[in-house]
This record gives sequence, structure tokens and C-alpha cells, in this order.
Amino acid sequence: MLFPTFEYALFFTVTLVLAWGALRLPQTVHSVGVRRAHGLHKLSLLALSYLFYACWDWHFVPLLFALSLWAWLATRIIQHGRWRRLSLTLGISGCLGALVYYKYSAFAVLNLVELAGMLGWHPLIQPESPFLPLGISFMTFHAISLMMDAWRHKLDERVPLGDALLYVSFFPQLIAGPILRASAFLPQLRRPPDPSRIETTRALMLITAGLFKKVLIANTLATMLVDDVFSTPLTMSASQVLMGIYGYAVQIYCDFSGYTDVAIGCALLLGYSFPENFDSPYVAASPQEFWHRWHISLSSWLRDYLFIPLGGSRQGRWRTHCNLGLTMVLGGLWHGAAWTFVVWGAWHGLLLVGHREWDRFWTNRGATWRSSPFWLWGARLLLFHAVCLGWVMFRASDFLLAGQVVQRLWTGGWALDVPAGPMLCIIIGLGCQYLPRHLDESLQGLGAEIQPVLRGMVFALLLMVCEVLGPSTPAPFIYFQF
Repeated sequence: MLFPTFEYALFFTVTLVLAWGALRLPQTVHSVGVRRAHGLHKLSLLALSYLFYACWDWHFVPLLFALSLWAWLATRIIQHGRWRRLSLTLGISGCLGALVYYKYSAFAVLNLVELAGMLGWHPLIQPESPFLPLGISFMTFHAISLMMDAWRHKLDERVPLGDALLYVSFFPQLIAGPILRASAFLPQLRRPPDPSRIETTRALMLITAGLFKKVLIANTLATMLVDDVFSTPLTMSASQVLMGIYGYAVQIYCDFSGYTDVAIGCALLLGYSFPENFDSPYVAASPQEFWHRWHISLSSWLRDYLFIPLGGSRQGRWRTHCNLGLTMVLGGLWHGAAWTFVVWGAWHGLLLVGHREWDRFWTNRGATWRSSPFWLWGARLLLFHAVCLGWVMFRASDFLLAGQVVQRLWTGGWALDVPAGPMLCIIIGLGCQYLPRHLDESLQGLGAEIQPVLRGMVFALLLMVCEVLGPSTPAPFIYFQF
């Protein structure tokens, strides 16, 4: 059930009616208390979240339930105070075991078979990859966050089973994030959402912006430029390949940030707050700043639950570099069972380590020059192209295809043969990141002054424009496969 579809619009409308209707029960049925109505509200969200997941493939609903239950059991034992370390170890091991089985088992066996062949032994094994459950990585990360936050005493109350199940399965973030922290989301489930505090204007703006980025920008770039470049690069000119690389940088940003915008907006309309996941990443002037702006919930998760437990930056300069590199390699592997993702993660680890050394060299040198606009824009331009080089490896299905894409930049010849539509999408996708930060607040304030009926009509009109101008067939979100 994709966000930019009629089916999801109908599903979400029913969800709004049932969820808010349950909270209004105390006003109409006096025998039902506020606590019972709140419980019914959360139960309706839980049931609808499982229905949302079942619409993709109901066979994996038991897996979603089992992961959530396993994490909750470990969390309760951790909160009880005895067998804490053992419970945390077993809980995380169980969750990672499921992730490894579904996502990496065939990859590992295949590489072992190839290694054996290089050593002269040819086992008769044909590894078959299990069917990958949608959103397995995100549900695993949420389960681990539940246990880790309990271990770190960030959950000051015992977690009810229903709250744990809803935290892992809440449908706006279930498939592709953003990754929620248990310590940030579970407290929101303790009290009924207040309809008078719903930021309706902001929610509608986020949903509209998200659909615009996904339907008009990302889908247009995919269908008119990027897919062709990365399927048959040797038939493309150098200018088409270059624009295809730029196009994919914009496509993956608009695709993923568009999804999270819709997810955050839908959660707001239900009374829940999600963290910001993107903050104009292509204006970054350093690799560290890029990861403070790109997929913020993942980068902060890797920092808090992987980089810091490895030792962080507390054990010296070179150990810090090793921790950074390992964190980024594992972050790349998290994206998929392929060496291209591992190399992509290693590339970003190299950028982070290299920038740390570069910054260390310039600590007491050229302070005036480094604060100039020329240096800032030069750093932005250089970093953007370094990130784009990484996107080539991320998008390509194998090293051969990635090499062909890069090679074509030097051998393809230059011509003005890129369609105007994708060029305009690239310009808009990059240019919108340089808009003033206060513009969103100004638009929200303007929208709040409009009468609710007129506001709804404007929202519906904008959605209609996205539907009419976008490609006829909605494409799955890129991060669904992760």
C-alpha cells in the first residue's frame, strides 16, 4: 500500500475516523472511562498497523509480532533489574539473527562458495535467498532501540505489551522510517493525544511537500533519466550520464525525504510527533555535516548504538578513525546484502576520516580564508560530487555497471541531449534546499489564518496537481527494499 495511492488515502481516512472516534467515547458513552477509551484508541492503531503490513504480505505478520514480543520480553526482564546483561544479549541476538537470516544468509553462503572455488574446492551448493520481509531492517532497529533504552534507564516506567507492539509496528514509519527512539515515542503513548494541539497546517504542508517530491520530482527523474542511465550507460552520452548521476542524487533525496514528510504529516494528524529526518543535506560543506543532515534518525542511531559502544572518540585518534570506518561499513551493509553497499559505506567512512585529518591540519592555519564564501561554496561543491560518486556505487547493481557509468563520463562525448523535464527537476530538487529556513514557518502561519474549509480545498487541489502531472504508475519508495 503505497502512500501516493487512492488505497492509502482511503485507509488513512478510515484510520483517522476510528482512532479519533475511540478517543471521543467518554463524551458520548459515560460508562467508558478516559483510560479505556485511550486503550481502545491504541488498540485500533495497532490493529490498523498490522492490517497495513498485511496488505503487502500477511505471511510476515507473525514475524512482526514475534520480533516485537521478543524485544518486549527482554525489555521487561531488563527493567526488572536481574539478568539484565544476559537479557540484552539474547534479545539483540534474536533480533539480529532474524535480520541476518532474511537479509544476509544467502549473501554469506554465496561468498563462502566463491571463496571455496578460489581455493580449488567446488561445493555443490546453490544458495537461495529467503523472501525479504518489507521493512525488516527498520522493525529490527526499533526492537533494538526498545531494549537499549531500557538498558540505559531511559524508560522510567514499565513498558506495556500493547505499547511495545504499537511502537515497533506503527504504520507511518513501519516500512521506511524515520527510526523512532523508544524513549521518545513511548512517553507519547502514555497519554491520549489532544485534538486541540494537532498542527493541522504543518501536517498538511508536510504531506503535500512529500507527495510533490516523490510523485513529481523523484518519479519523473527515475522514469525519464536515471533508470535508463543506470541500465544501459554505454549507450548514453557523457552529459546524459552526468545528469543521470545528479538526477539520482536528487531522486533518492526527494524519494526518501518525501516518504518521511508524508509519514511525519500522517503521524501529526494522529497526534504523534516524529523526529526530523532530513535537513537540506546537499548544502553541507563537510562529510560530518552531511550525516547530520541526511537520514538523521539512522545516522544518530548508528552513532548512539554502534559508534559510541565501540568506543566512540574516547580512545585516541586512530581508534576513533577505526570506529568511524567500521560504523560506516556496517551502515552500508545495513542497506543491502551486496558488496556495492559495503564499498559505499567504506567510501563515506573514508570521507569522514579524511575530513577529520584535513580539519586537524588546518586547525591553526588560514582561519580567514576558511571563513570566506569562496571556501564554503568550494567545500559544498566538492562534497556534493564526492557524495554523488558514492551514489553511483549505491545505485549500481554491481561493480561492472558502476565502472561503466564512471567510464562513460570520460568516453561518452558531450552534447545537449538531456530532456528539459529531468533538468528542471534537478534544478528544483537542489535549489529548494537553499530556501530560507524561516519560509516554512511563514507558510504555516499563512495557512493557519485560512479557514479550515478553504485550507482543505487548497490541500486537495495541490494533491490533484501532483496526481495529474506525475507519472501514471506510482513507483515504490527506494528505501522499501532496506
